[in-house]
Amino acid sequence: MDMSWQELLRKRSIASLEALAERFGPEHVGDIERLKQAAENFEFRISPAMVDLIREPGDPIWQQYVPTVQELEVEDGIVDSLAEDAHSPVPNITHRYPDRALFLVSPVCASYCRFCTRRRKVGDPEKIPMAQLESAFRYLEEHSEIRDVIMSGGDPLLLSDRRLDEICARLRAIPHLEIIRIGSRVPCHLPERITPELCAILKKYHPFYINTHFNHPDELTPAAVKALGMLADAGIPLGCQTVLLKGVNDDPAVMKMLMQKLLTARVRPYYIYQCDQVAGAEHFRTTVEKGLEIVRALRGWTSGLAVPHYVIDAPGGGGKIPLLPEYVEAMDDDQVVLRNYAGKTYVYQQPHQLEAAPLPVEFEPVMVG
Repeated sequence: MDMSWQELLRKRSIASLEALAERFGPEHVGDIERLKQAAENFEFRISPAMVDLIREPGDPIWQQYVPTVQELEVEDGIVDSLAEDAHSPVPNITHRYPDRALFLVSPVCASYCRFCTRRRKVGDPEKIPMAQLESAFRYLEEHSEIRDVIMSGGDPLLLSDRRLDEICARLRAIPHLEIIRIGSRVPCHLPERITPELCAILKKYHPFYINTHFNHPDELTPAAVKALGMLADAGIPLGCQTVLLKGVNDDPAVMKMLMQKLLTARVRPYYIYQCDQVAGAEHFRTTVEKGLEIVRALRGWTSGLAVPHYVIDAPGGGGKIPLLPEYVEAMDDDQVVLRNYAGKTYVYQQPHQLEAAPLPVEFEPVMVG
């Protein structure tokens, strides 16, 4: 008999440094006693699917999930780098943008990404309290300007079917909430969680969107692609939010392959995030120039559908700010000089500003006596 996804996660995950050393060799793990501080600062678990994907210690999958002493070296990292708590009017809600809100509905993840922006609270049920959802629902009900709610956490898809159904039903009952979204790494981390029963629940609440999170082409395993296909077959539009990570995907060829594989799995690349300036994850950050180099390697060289927005989520709560390579060489009233993806120059003529025709003279009516 097949294990349930809950049993699979519980029995086959690696959730201790000792188990990691036993699986891959203590020489690859390092000083366990010192690493325990990093694991205590932020939850540690690698889901079965990700354990199976590690080809060798230090590879792009290993880098994302295995603690390192570099997490203890904080230079300019910020604990709450996006000022989410400052924009949290009630527990579990972040309301930064005019017409949408973030709703934290789960404190746990199948695997814990070491670059997590929310590492200050993810994995800790006391910091994402499930007993305080009622105040969040009331806030959403009372704020009619909110038309779009994004469920996050932790990972919402680790909730039980019954709990997810209850939360979605409650949200769909709010008249001004037009869009429901979920952000989840479950299709990557625990594809066994995507079941026909789950899909049947989610499809009741359209318009319903899921943004997945894949960072490397190897993560699009047959099991992950099957899970994504089940969600797509349920009518759920799928997007992907990728984080630019040093040593994982900071290579134009790797990123291009990832975006192309996402499209073939029926997922639209949505964002490439510059790695946030979060304390404990500074060793993952690349330069912004590297991100722009990757965008240049995508734009024009592959389908426009495979080119996501490259953004910085501004430290201090400024929101997502898009970045683009410069394709305009010069511009005046007569023409725009442009450089295309291949580096060739082209000229676009500005429309001529014609002089406006004189208005007809208006005459005063003459009264004939």
